[in-house]
Parts: sequence; structure tokens; C-alpha cells
Amino acid sequence: MIRVAVIGGSGYTGGELLRLLAVHPKVEVTYVTSREYAGKPITLVHPNLRGFYNMNFSQFSFDRLGDKADVVFLGLPHKVSLEYVPKILEMGIQIIDLSADFRLKDPNLYKIWYGYEHPYPDLLNKAVYGLPELHYEELKNAKLIASPGCNATATILAAAPLVASGLLETYKIVSDVKVGSSEGGAKPHEGSHHPERQNAIRPYEADGHRHAAEAEQELSLIAKRSVKVSLVPHAVSSVRGALASVHGWLNTEVSEMDLWKKTIEFYKGRKFIRIIRSNVHPYPDPKFVIGSNFADVGFAIEKRLQRVTMFSAIDNLMKGAAGQAVQAFNISRGFDEDEGLRLPPLRPA
Repeated sequence: MIRVAVIGGSGYTGGELLRLLAVHPKVEVTYVTSREYAGKPITLVHPNLRGFYNMNFSQFSFDRLGDKADVVFLGLPHKVSLEYVPKILEMGIQIIDLSADFRLKDPNLYKIWYGYEHPYPDLLNKAVYGLPELHYEELKNAKLIASPGCNATATILAAAPLVASGLLETYKIVSDVKVGSSEGGAKPHEGSHHPERQNAIRPYEADGHRHAAEAEQELSLIAKRSVKVSLVPHAVSSVRGALASVHGWLNTEVSEMDLWKKTIEFYKGRKFIRIIRSNVHPYPDPKFVIGSNFADVGFAIEKRLQRVTMFSAIDNLMKGAAGQAVQAFNISRGFDEDEGLRLPPLRPA
């Protein structure tokens, strides 16, 4: 059994990690930390986990971590992971970091998008971007995995087959992402507090969202040329889920069957991608992935304008965070990538 620590286990993502790891047959959760709830039962904060955990949150200690863990999931805020990652790596412990601190390869982008100079540019090159559909081979035996952001994940999974196809007239694309309130985290503020979001459809960071940097990085690798992404998220009143609608323009007339084949070919063998095309529910809908690690992908072509829209629906706490982190961990350890993740979506949700 692999001993697992979850550092920062009291938030929504930490709770989702604990839910998945509780039933993972290859791991034992040995250490869970929280500054705010240290000494208190995990189930006080995560009552859904009653019967699965009989342990308390702990204060973080490097010495205790070294004694208790082979791998650590970091569920910490942006910039805070920087205080932990270098020393944990020196200790020989594998890291799956769910913050943004090691996602971008170009250190200059941290000045632009996050407002700080990255202190460890050498580690940016060593980190593997934890999107298994693009980096499966690199994830094998990876010591530092940078788990992608939820809006970036939805955008990339929607756009990737189209970008790879060579069918785009321009390599500037627009991603419109509708996201549920859990994306704002467990600590509410005026904009993310659910009563303020209920019945709302509200754009935010419309002048440039930081997850666009991840999308540009990954899609440019696929295209082998610069791809520019404008990403506009919208707060909606659902609790979970993210739907990316990625708009582009075609350089030639393409049939739906052609694009269907290209999408199938791109995602061939990928266990958590479901390509959607049906009469009843013709396009991806987050409602049908809630509680699972699936990403539902689909598309629509408006032939009059040669406009194509690719869609991707995910659960932002699963494929957009904890589920994807566990998937990447599985690959890094040589397990089946769906170990502990063979969960059908909830319905109704």
C-alpha cells in the first residue's frame, strides 16, 4: 500500500480527494492536514465521509510527513505550494500539486498572470502538466505533477481535437466557460457565496482569465505553433460542473462526419473521454458527469459562417481537480488510470 498525505484537506477539493482515496485499493491515507481544523475530526468538516475516516486533521510538519507519506497531494492556495514543494522533493516524496504554482513552463508568465516572479524556474521544467489525455507518457514515474485548473481542463479538452486537425482558419479561439459555485472554494466571499450566485449568469475576469495561459501552452504544443485563447468564465447557479464552449472558424468546408472521425481518433483509448452525439441530448451537459471523472466532448458546425464550436462538460471538482489528480497519480505509479475512479455519474443531480 502506498501511504498518502493530503496537505490542505479541509476545502472542497481536499474533501473530494479524501472521498476518492478512501476507496482506492492501492493507497492508505495516513496524514491529513488543516491549519484551521487541526486536532478536529475529518468528518466534522466532511460529514459525507462518516464511516470512512476515523482520524483527525493534523498541523503540518515536515518531520511527520517524512515518517508518514510516500506521496503527497497538495490542496493549497496559489503561492503557498511554493513554500512546500522544493523541500518535499528533497525528501524523495512524490508530489501532486493542485495549485497553479507549477503549471506554466515559462516563468515570465507568472509575472503576467499571477503577479509574482517564480522562485523556482528549474522546477517548472521538471513538473509534468497533469492532463493525462495529452501527457500520459510523461506522467509515468513523474515526481512532480502540476494538476491543471478546471477552466483550463474544460477548454483544452474541448479544443484539442480541432486544434490538432489543422482545420482552423485562425489560431485565435474563444472559450466561454460556465462554472458552478464550488469553483469559488469552501470559504465564500461576496462574489462566490452561493446565495449571490443563485439565479445568476454572471461573467467574471472577462478581460483575461489566468487559465488562458494554461490553455495556450497546451494547445500550442498540439498545434506546433502559437495558439491564442480568450477565456471568459461565467458564474452560474449550479453547485458543480463546468461547460466550455470553444469557438473557432474553419479554413475549409468540413462535414460533421469528418469532424466526428477526427475527434474519435484524437481521443482513441482515453478512458475518461466520452464523445457525445445523440438525438435526445445532442451536446455535452455537466449534469451528466456530476460525481465522475468523465469529460463529455461534442461539437456543432454552423455551415453558413464556417463556425465550429467544440464543447466539453466536466465536474469541476472531479475531472477539473481531485479526480484528474488521482488519475495522474495512478498513471505515475503504473496503476490502471481509472483505479479508484470507476464511478458512474450521479443522476439526477
